[in-house]
Amino acid sequence: MLQIKPILAALKRHKAGTVLIALQIALTLAIVCNALFIIRQRTEHLSRPTGLVESDLLTVGNHWVGADDKATPSLTQTDLEALRRMPGVLDATAINSYPLRGGGWSTGLSTNPEARKEQSHTTLYFSDDHALATMGLKLVAGRNFRPDEIAWVDPKDFDTTPVVIVSKALADKLYPHGDALGKPVYQAGETKPSTIIGIVERLQVPWTGTWAGNFAENSTLIPRLLTGNFGSYLVRARPGELPRLTKTVPALLFKTNHMRVIPEERGVRTFAEVRDQAYKSDRGMAILMGIVCAVLLAITAAGIVGLTSFWVGQRRKQIGVRRALGATRHDILSYFLTENLLIGAGGVIVGAALAIGMNLWLVSHFEMERLSLLYVAAGVIALLLLGQGAVLAPAMKASRVPPVEATRSV
Repeated sequence: MLQIKPILAALKRHKAGTVLIALQIALTLAIVCNALFIIRQRTEHLSRPTGLVESDLLTVGNHWVGADDKATPSLTQTDLEALRRMPGVLDATAINSYPLRGGGWSTGLSTNPEARKEQSHTTLYFSDDHALATMGLKLVAGRNFRPDEIAWVDPKDFDTTPVVIVSKALADKLYPHGDALGKPVYQAGETKPSTIIGIVERLQVPWTGTWAGNFAENSTLIPRLLTGNFGSYLVRARPGELPRLTKTVPALLFKTNHMRVIPEERGVRTFAEVRDQAYKSDRGMAILMGIVCAVLLAITAAGIVGLTSFWVGQRRKQIGVRRALGATRHDILSYFLTENLLIGAGGVIVGAALAIGMNLWLVSHFEMERLSLLYVAAGVIALLLLGQGAVLAPAMKASRVPPVEATRSV
């Protein structure tokens, strides 16, 4: 049976190399665990559903030229009527913002007007009675807005509305017992309540940053349209019609009224393009972290191979003596595998502590989530297996050293 004491004695004679590889394993474990955790967070963002029918949705940014606020309602209504009559269009709506757009309104909500602290934060989508159908939102309780409930309002004069539609996530946050329908809700600083008349299954906020993570699906639809020179249209296409509408919709709008600007960039976008641009940084971060992990693992494996090969070269005479005294090739192979396992065990113990410490620092400085210990455990196993795989080739080379090597001069 292979003895541990001779291996420890040999490692003491090679302290520098042993400590160097152990530290390399520790740093690799700490960085890889946190990098993989970040990758998981980023990929979850990439696949997070918005609640919209993304495959058939077209977004259009619009800027009126020379039009005052009083003209906005009639100009917008003319556009919407033209869009809804287009062949291949199911419905269209005007809205101040939409999921993943990156800008919009937000406020705090409470079920008690005297509450000093908000119960939840929410985004406000100013929309009309066509918004649910255009976005493809699933109404799970209550009703849609009626046409007579829609009104235009100056952004500076807006305070609250008699009725609102909220996402299920927000409804459950405000009324955890599931009885939000028909109940009042108060915007921050307001004493007039809004009654929840409808609940949609899911509706994401416009922002994708970390700061919005705590209210990512807390959305409120307001039966108001904002006056002003800027706005957005959402157009829902019939299946298969989206590519054609991407070209014909802006042409129709300019035909309806030339006094407008549709930006060349981010002006007319399918929702697939909106999602791609919104999560561009997340995707880039995930790819970068993946490359960092691959490089670190490769360097660690190369370091183990190099150090073990160097030790095998130094110990050829000793290995030959052991073979001459009766040690089998399996004994020599086991010796180097066990030696590397001991170094790796020391490295992963230190690395696990570093991984947790690094995550705590990231949590305190960058509002990240706590690192799951499953990532640390998986990282420990992966690094130990990587180390054993890396040392296998030089260990097998050592096991093939012949007994006659003991008679050769050093």
